[in-house]
Amino acid sequence: MARDEQLKARWQQLKSLLSEQFCEGELLDLDAIIYLIGVQELGQGHRKFEKDEKINLMHIAICRLLEPLGYYEFDFYDDDHWPHYKVREELPYLKPGEQSVLMKEAVIQYFLEKGLIE
Repeated sequence: MARDEQLKARWQQLKSLLSEQFCEGELLDLDAIIYLIGVQELGQGHRKFEKDEKINLMHIAICRLLEPLGYYEFDFYDDDHWPHYKVREELPYLKPGEQSVLMKEAVIQYFLEKGLIE
């Protein structure tokens, strides 16, 4: 299977799985999946988050997703046990479609590592 076809198939599998689990089948988009990863990485379970916390959750997820690619490195947990990352390498300029592909690949790798998809 070609790389693009495999990415597309895994992405559809992951979207379906997470959508069924968290949204009663309504399809989640990339931003929603990134948000879920942020909640998972924070590790404080399901609770109501304020608007600025939701933005921070997405930032945590993006840093965690791009960490294996060398762009971020975990730094420390603050007093509220929120993880903080430092920039190791600046992200290159990417067109919106390229950004989407990069993030989908990183999300899929994350869930492969977690054993949720194959």
